[in-house]
Amino acid sequence: MDRLEIGFSGLAIVLALIGLRMPIGLVLAVVSFGGIWACTNLTAAWGLVRAVPYQFIATWSFSAVPMFLLMGYIASHAGLTNGLFRAMRVMLARLPGGLACSTVGACALFAAASGSSVATSAAMSRIAVPEMIRAGYDKALATGCVAASGTLGSLIPPSILMVLYGVFTQQSVGQLFMAGFLPGVLSAVIYMGMIVARVKFSPSLAPERPEAIDKGELKAALKEIWPLPLLIFGVLGGIFLGIMTPTEAGAVGAFLALLIAAARGRLGVTMMRGALKDAAAGTSVIFIIAMGASMFTSFMGLSGVPRAVSETMLSIGDDPITLILMIAVIYILMGMFIDSIGLMLLTLPILMPLLAAADVNMIWFGIIVIKLLEIGLITPPVGLNVYVINSALRGQVPLPTIFRGALWFMAMDVLTIVILVAFPAITLWLPSLMK
Repeated sequence: MDRLEIGFSGLAIVLALIGLRMPIGLVLAVVSFGGIWACTNLTAAWGLVRAVPYQFIATWSFSAVPMFLLMGYIASHAGLTNGLFRAMRVMLARLPGGLACSTVGACALFAAASGSSVATSAAMSRIAVPEMIRAGYDKALATGCVAASGTLGSLIPPSILMVLYGVFTQQSVGQLFMAGFLPGVLSAVIYMGMIVARVKFSPSLAPERPEAIDKGELKAALKEIWPLPLLIFGVLGGIFLGIMTPTEAGAVGAFLALLIAAARGRLGVTMMRGALKDAAAGTSVIFIIAMGASMFTSFMGLSGVPRAVSETMLSIGDDPITLILMIAVIYILMGMFIDSIGLMLLTLPILMPLLAAADVNMIWFGIIVIKLLEIGLITPPVGLNVYVINSALRGQVPLPTIFRGALWFMAMDVLTIVILVAFPAITLWLPSLMK
């Protein structure tokens, strides 16, 4: 076989092994080693194993990953996220479907702090879903709301996916953070607008609007949660003003989370042990996948697969909109079976030459990709967030019901992508103002 055939064969083997639920980082590393051996020789393959993973992980920007994870886990273990749903419920109580809208807002803040869609879905499904069901909400709406809103953590900074995308594509992580802020807020607003519209047209989905909440209750709710938004906006503000790099911001965010936990009397040995353990475990998983993906990038470049794919797709249509449509189909279909980090790192080595040839803005494209990855988290048959919610609720709400509720939010995600593609300024305005 020539190198191109070896490359496509390796890609097919990777997809087959991932379909068998084998660890994606291990699959990428082993197949890349074998592929480079087949393309060159054993000495070159061993040289890749020794050099590439270290060179990639030693990238300074990558140290932002454990720092932001630690910040989120400290906030979670110290209970800084506990009052989010209650506070949002007080503020949005008068809207039709107020509890569901409150869930969207609480999930967005929780996900931004934790950086994990799965953790957000698990936590909020235990807090918000029982509350909505007790209030008479439709089960599909209640669970679909949490499943979709949990994905917002990938888009609202600080986001681990953005750090990985920035390192792989050699783009500014700080600009990606700023680029994701307005699309993240837009997604949450569109979710809420859809909930309000559905409840108005089908009042049976949710009970009537409750009476107004008094100012004292609102004040108490805001007093409970103010440190978390302050922490997030403080970190993002430092990046926006050029005071801190994203890596420094991660360290500062983790330190500030510790100070807030200490000030609230929630800093203890048990809390710190849990936060450090979870941050270490999360970092290890991400780094293993990233090391495998870095080897896979070398293998794909050596085989010539990216160039062949680029030439084929450009022959179909070379304008950015056509390319985005083709890429969207690929991500949505593959997102049904592969997790977000794995899918992004698997496809970027193949798509980057294509995007460069079409002169696509990589900051803008990064936000589109992350939005497409969010859809994969709630897409059947392997929408990870849906299974997490079903497990957290111990099967009280069947999987088909949760998927049915998530379909409405998937439609809103598609609408959001259309808006972001039609109006790139929504994504690129804040990065253009950065110092």
